[in-house]
Amino acid sequence: MENNLFQSKKHYEVLDGLRGFAALSIVIFHLFEFISPDYSKSPIGHGFLAVDFFFCLSGFVIGYAYDERAPKLGLKTFFRNRLIRLHPMVIWGSIIGLLGFLFDPYIGAESVAQAGIINILAAFICSLLMLPYPWLPGRGGGLFPYNTPAWSLFMEYIINIVYAFVLLRLPKRWLLVSLAFSTIWITAVARYRGWIITGWDAPTFFDGFARVFFSFLAGLTIFRFNLVIKNKLNFLILGALLIGVLIFPHKENDWATEMILVIIGFPFLLSLGAGAQVSGWLKSLCIFTGRLSYPLYMTHIWASWLFGNYLFKAKPSTTEISVVATIIFFGSVALGYIALRFYDEPIRKWLTDRWGRKKEEALPTKELTTSEV
Repeated sequence: MENNLFQSKKHYEVLDGLRGFAALSIVIFHLFEFISPDYSKSPIGHGFLAVDFFFCLSGFVIGYAYDERAPKLGLKTFFRNRLIRLHPMVIWGSIIGLLGFLFDPYIGAESVAQAGIINILAAFICSLLMLPYPWLPGRGGGLFPYNTPAWSLFMEYIINIVYAFVLLRLPKRWLLVSLAFSTIWITAVARYRGWIITGWDAPTFFDGFARVFFSFLAGLTIFRFNLVIKNKLNFLILGALLIGVLIFPHKENDWATEMILVIIGFPFLLSLGAGAQVSGWLKSLCIFTGRLSYPLYMTHIWASWLFGNYLFKAKPSTTEISVVATIIFFGSVALGYIALRFYDEPIRKWLTDRWGRKKEEALPTKELTTSEV
């Protein structure tokens, strides 16, 4: 009976689609980081906020998928499920990130000579184990130098642990208290830094906790208090609202604007997305981009680094930059799909079968997760 009830639970295709749009936007944002390092001149100057949207989605979806089931499943099964869902792409992203670092035709040999074999191997082992290693030269102090976006996966792992041990049993009133505290925390971080593109590198490592705690708690609050806004908005309108946030012009010391977008904008958009319906070809688009989002997020950054080194070494014309950036974007999407189709989904199925989970313990293949990010 429990299995039948679970299998009949609603799937939020609109949230799938929004997550897919956010992942595509991240790829574009990273390319423009090299084309136009000044975010105020970038056409997607707030693209980095997509990570906060991922965290918000994660809070809602984890609550939806596990609030009722987790106590019956137990901690072991919960963490096993999460590892099966997340870690295969951590490994794959680490491997292709290492290869991209070693064989970059524009700076690969220089990178290897500068870093040294021991440093390279240490960074790789830490990446496989989802442990920060910000000491590899040439990657801006990134916590995960072979796969920079993996910093948000690290935060996802942390918040999943906190969910299992604390948030799962937290009364609603204390959830609100925690959300209020995290709102103050993320606002203080943003005000201190002048913006919220933080958490991904060594100097701002602890800022990432403020970002994940607020947004995850916001999403979890929306689920537990059923703050879903029923509506008949077309998915394309909701997608345009998300893109509108990410392309909202950036300016110096923009922390207040970013807090409005993160604290108010994203939870509101999540509430609308959870309350909307989609059908026809748009439903198919949402499901496809939702499936693609995580593999794309975890496999694209090596090509962005290659693109940046190409710009630095080759000094191409504006036309050449546009052509190469377009090729890399669509190539990243294609490689993300290949990773999804021939690695991520088959590996997760194999792990599920090998670990012998009961059918009622397994998450649906189309489970919504972030970078979860």
